[in-house]
Amino acid sequence: MCMSTTEQPAFDDRYDLTVFPAAVDAGGHADPATAAWIQAEAQGFHDPHLAPELVDRLAGHHAVDRKRFTSVLQREPLAGSLGADAPVATFASFDRTLQVGGAEPLPAHLISNVTVRPTHRRRGVLRAMMTESLGWAAAEGYAVAALTVSEATIYRRFGFGPATTVHSVAVTTDARFRLQSAPSGRCELIDSRTLLELGPRLFARFHAVHPGSVDRQSKHWGRIAGTEAEKGGDDPAVRAAAHYDEAGTADGYVSYRFGGWDSKPHTLEVLDLVAATPDAYLGLWDFLASVDLAERVTWEAAPSDDPLRWALADWRVVSTTSLDDWLWLRVLDPVRAFEARGYTEGAEGSLVFSVADPLGFADGVFRMRVAGGRATVERDDAAVAELAVDAPTLGSLYLGGTDARVLAAAGTLRELVPGAAQKAASLLAPVSPVWGISHF
Repeated sequence: MCMSTTEQPAFDDRYDLTVFPAAVDAGGHADPATAAWIQAEAQGFHDPHLAPELVDRLAGHHAVDRKRFTSVLQREPLAGSLGADAPVATFASFDRTLQVGGAEPLPAHLISNVTVRPTHRRRGVLRAMMTESLGWAAAEGYAVAALTVSEATIYRRFGFGPATTVHSVAVTTDARFRLQSAPSGRCELIDSRTLLELGPRLFARFHAVHPGSVDRQSKHWGRIAGTEAEKGGDDPAVRAAAHYDEAGTADGYVSYRFGGWDSKPHTLEVLDLVAATPDAYLGLWDFLASVDLAERVTWEAAPSDDPLRWALADWRVVSTTSLDDWLWLRVLDPVRAFEARGYTEGAEGSLVFSVADPLGFADGVFRMRVAGGRATVERDDAAVAELAVDAPTLGSLYLGGTDARVLAAAGTLRELVPGAAQKAASLLAPVSPVWGISHF
């Protein structure tokens, strides 16, 4: 699945590509096409064969999320192999909002659950699914598409570039953990099931202020509340706490589990930490550090520029175990995308940039003028570009979390006029730090 565009053969008539909505019947049971898709997707990600009850539950979530499923079926499977109704490839898309710092979140075309059976690779299957989905999204008026990836070498050829990052961290919570000043408010333990109702409300507050945040799927809330484990059933190990402001209103929560007595050092694993305010963020960390009989806290979605480090008397208690790409973006309509995002009040000026997009969605020369926190953008193929990018680099630049000067140094952004990268970095600076915590 790491082939170049030139190596990718055309999709042929050995296969049928079908697109259909995820569906359950009146009794809550997955319809046959949905059930077959779910089992094939589970196999692609090395999950065990799923029990019918779990298939139905997952189908219900997919239906609530209004997912658009793609199955690729082979017309003449070999005798004894998986049958004609078993997809050789799966693909899903759905609508959620992406926070871009503008007046309103931007509707985004999200892509997920992409698998191709190893025996059917290098036959144009992935390209057929992806180009169908992106073409549909562009026709429906989506300005951007987004995905989170398992393998980072696959999606650049379709125009996606990494746009946000997170740190996986391990925080030592011994006597060295001490905040330099106490955050306002207080934390209290809560029944984790409370997060089924409280979680979406507090996440909405987080989502409203963090460029790079994507609204969440329905199945997320049961997982972090402990009512729906990944493989079915409850997860009684899940615990939760909430942070309350000075008026007694909840403004953050953490969902976590204990790693077990065999873990050395004894560790709390954060499943989800959502804070609507800086005080809530630091207060929740202070709570985690105070839990008895645990000496370390791990979390896979901490911000790359983490306020916790600066708040601690000894920031060496925070160890970054990995720096991970998180959200990958694909700009489908540069005019609508860049007009929708926010710009800092100090950003003012114009920039002409060219985009090379082999799939044709974002190809062209664009003139952008920024003033008063807004931008106007027009396509002007007769204009002389100041810098040139390809579609993946445009996706990386879009939110402002990636510095144009760094991309110029990396050779993925080409300055056609000296100083253009500096100008782009200034104009595209985000209105607040870019950070998202939704995986899909």
